Amino acid sequence: MKVMKFGGTSVGSPQRIKNVASLISDEKQKFVVLSAMSGTTNSLVEISDYLSKNNPLGANNIIKKLEGIYCKHVDELYSTEEYKQITKRFIIDEFKYLRSLTKQGYSTTREKEILAQGEIISTNMMTNYLKECGKNVCLLSALDFMRITEDDEPDLLYTEQHLKKILDDNHGYNIYITQGFICRNSKGEVDNLKRGGSDYTASLIGSAINAEEIQIWTDIDGMHNNDPRFVDNTKPVKQLNFDEAAELAYFGAKILHPTCILPAKFAGIPVRLLNTMDPKAPGTIINNNIEKRKIKAIAAKDGITVIRIVSSRMLLATGFLRRVFEIFETYKTSIDMVTTSEVGVSMSIDNKTHLNEIISELKKYGTVDIDNDMCIICVVGDLEWGNVGYESLITSAMSDIPVRMVSYGGSYHNISFLIRSDDKAKALKALSEKLFND
Repeated sequence: MKVMKFGGTSVGSPQRIKNVASLISDEKQKFVVLSAMSGTTNSLVEISDYLSKNNPLGANNIIKKLEGIYCKHVDELYSTEEYKQITKRFIIDEFKYLRSLTKQGYSTTREKEILAQGEIISTNMMTNYLKECGKNVCLLSALDFMRITEDDEPDLLYTEQHLKKILDDNHGYNIYITQGFICRNSKGEVDNLKRGGSDYTASLIGSAINAEEIQIWTDIDGMHNNDPRFVDNTKPVKQLNFDEAAELAYFGAKILHPTCILPAKFAGIPVRLLNTMDPKAPGTIINNNIEKRKIKAIAAKDGITVIRIVSSRMLLATGFLRRVFEIFETYKTSIDMVTTSEVGVSMSIDNKTHLNEIISELKKYGTVDIDNDMCIICVVGDLEWGNVGYESLITSAMSDIPVRMVSYGGSYHNISFLIRSDDKAKALKALSEKLFND
């Protein structure tokens, strides 16, 4: 069985729902994961925001507007009066429920209940449309088998056990549909997967049922070898190793969240990135294979801040770096890049929420300097240290660009450069010219 996930853009209109329906309507058995229709989650966030400001009137105005949009979608999507009425009754009940939540005031738990309704609506609409088309389809609630632990991590064992029982109780269907992103927490409350959202759901389900393949359908034809916003004539990458894909995702390739493919990686299940708008495009396959001596792609991560601490106390000292890193742990701020010398260490971060507090703590140990508006350029491929000459080839492309930091050797798949954001476009073009066009 394949797992197929479709993002919000892919189901963003009645016509696109029909297009997705045609993609999943062959006779092969599949498990389909759907996001909320594009724009819906933003509206639901706005509803929650009004409630957090104790403005139920504003929340209800958004609810009314959103309900009108969905009623129009129903008229456009279904051709029979029977399914128009079935789905309209469902929509009316859904929005009655949303209005009831506005009367209970704001809480984080209620906010998550509100956010969950987008996926619940989209999956019901798709299921009803497929039934209208005479398809053998079953809707499963993700809230019945997706759960996170007290640490907000997916409970894969729980998912495996409960999903197996649910599938055993509902055997014989060609298409199983469920919601992405939403789940329950350890208390049984409605919650969400946060990182990776619906992609994470698809990967977890694929691992739980030992799927033959996990397909992530978006509006982009796979991962490209560079950023098409800055570089002309980029090409989709045909194949990536799981580690290569994770590096690209972390360093700017927003088509995929770096953590969402981990369950698939550990289970050895290939992940294929495909384009709903161009279904015949080959896309990108992600698996455990390594294409030897090949540079695959370039990515960039903006909004980077560099912190440098210089201290003579670091010279021949033990425990200095531990004390420095503990400060970042205290303020839950992750570090992207690290370079060290005998008397100094530089670290890059992408979250400035607690920057002032971190600087204040670091000043206990040395002199602190800050560089803002920086960018990490990441080159990904088979960069195993025995591949002589690859590092010099890559660095030669950066010969005209000031480089603040270099990270090489931490992974066999990545060499990263920290540069000014103003030099980003120039660096991406120079690397493409050197690595892909020579």
